[in-house]
Amino acid sequence: MPELLRGKTALVTGASRGIGLAIARRLAAEGATILLVARPSDALDAAVRGIAATGARAIPLATDLGDDRQVAMLAQRAEREAGGVDILVNNGGAATYAPFAQLPAAAVDRMLRLYLRVPILLSQAVLPMMIARGAGWIVHIGSITALPPIRPYTDASQAGADIVYAAAKAGLLRFTLGLAAATLADDVAVNMVSPSTAIRTPGADALLPETYPTERVEYLAETVLAMCHRPACERTGLTAFSMHYPWATGLPVHSLDGRERLPAVEPPRWRHPGTPETGDELSARIAEPA
Repeated sequence: MPELLRGKTALVTGASRGIGLAIARRLAAEGATILLVARPSDALDAAVRGIAATGARAIPLATDLGDDRQVAMLAQRAEREAGGVDILVNNGGAATYAPFAQLPAAAVDRMLRLYLRVPILLSQAVLPMMIARGAGWIVHIGSITALPPIRPYTDASQAGADIVYAAAKAGLLRFTLGLAAATLADDVAVNMVSPSTAIRTPGADALLPETYPTERVEYLAETVLAMCHRPACERTGLTAFSMHYPWATGLPVHSLDGRERLPAVEPPRWRHPGTPETGDELSARIAEPA
């Protein structure tokens, strides 16, 4: 099997379950050493054991991302445990959906912290390691809600339950595009990968109606992998969506262990008509002169 990431170390936040664990498994299948960041739990221990059972190296970094002190120590711990970080995947988070007028201030603070502040601080912390190694890759997990609401407004948009979460993801998108420009000369690629619709995970199940059309997590994990091995001059500043990007670029999608090729699946056009196909259309539109 090809091992695109042999010799590389990837730090993945929110890696004990769901999307984060799927990404960790896919990167491990390509030879990466995985640093799994999540709060201490049986799920984190099981995730490490599961990846290690495949022959990959998996190291738990039990961390509460809500604690500034613990976040500040992550880069040092990564250097001590694995010699540094080549790939950073900012995935961890906890969303609260509620009508805007009823959203507690604590929930606002938590979402802005986990989805925007922590990715900024972790990117800042690992950049010196990446620059010293001569290259690096940062991938932020975004959301289709970062795109402007569709007009005429949908019932969901008018309900307003996701607007703070969406604002945090929109801020993360702008941070991604700005950091990509700032780190291009250092050969550090910075990209955002988002689900094209929704992915069923332990955290999302309670929020999704049973009949809601969802996508397989493998398409997102493969798109993340695609952002983790090419030079920045070839692939940086992209806003890639998990089903749109493979379909538009012909990227083969594999099972999380890399052994099985999955069928090409046309993306859900109904979800948002403004979804970038190849990942670079949105930044190009932003750059258009007024």
